[in-house]
Amino acid sequence: MSQLRTNSIVPVGGIPAGASGGGIIQIVSTTKTDSFTTSGTAFVDLTGMSVTITPRSTSSKIFIFSSIQGTGQVSAAFCAAKLVRNSTDIAIGDAFSSAGRVTSSTGYTGDSGAQLHMTISHLDSPATTSATTYKIQVSSLHDGASCFINRSQQDNGIYTRVRCVSSITAMEISG
Repeated sequence: MSQLRTNSIVPVGGIPAGASGGGIIQIVSTTKTDSFTTSGTAFVDLTGMSVTITPRSTSSKIFIFSSIQGTGQVSAAFCAAKLVRNSTDIAIGDAFSSAGRVTSSTGYTGDSGAQLHMTISHLDSPATTSATTYKIQVSSLHDGASCFINRSQQDNGIYTRVRCVSSITAMEISG
């Protein structure tokens, strides 16, 4: 004899607003395993670090989590990251003098083999049912210096060589 037991059944659209807890409607994720290097102060798209999600409701929230492995090249250089929705920067610091407005950053460790961890977590309210792309952009924030993603600063046999992974995940949560 077959039995089906469950504590609850959640509709495909998630738990309605006002109900206890928020239901996860869908999850999209990607992992970047190759390395990436950029130089200078301009922010550029981190290739392979974007996800596109199409919310089922305009009241849905999108929770974005990203884990990025990166290091700067010299003591004055940072590896900085920004979270971007479509073409708009979101979850960045307030404007202050000439300070860079970023979501997360790491510094130079003094160890050419070290990677530092940048974490981004943000709950967004895109208020749309159109396809929405979330991506990571990176910069060294220092002219002439490089930002290294998923690899050590020195990538030769003399120094410690490491290879890491980075990822980005978006979850639609019922509003």
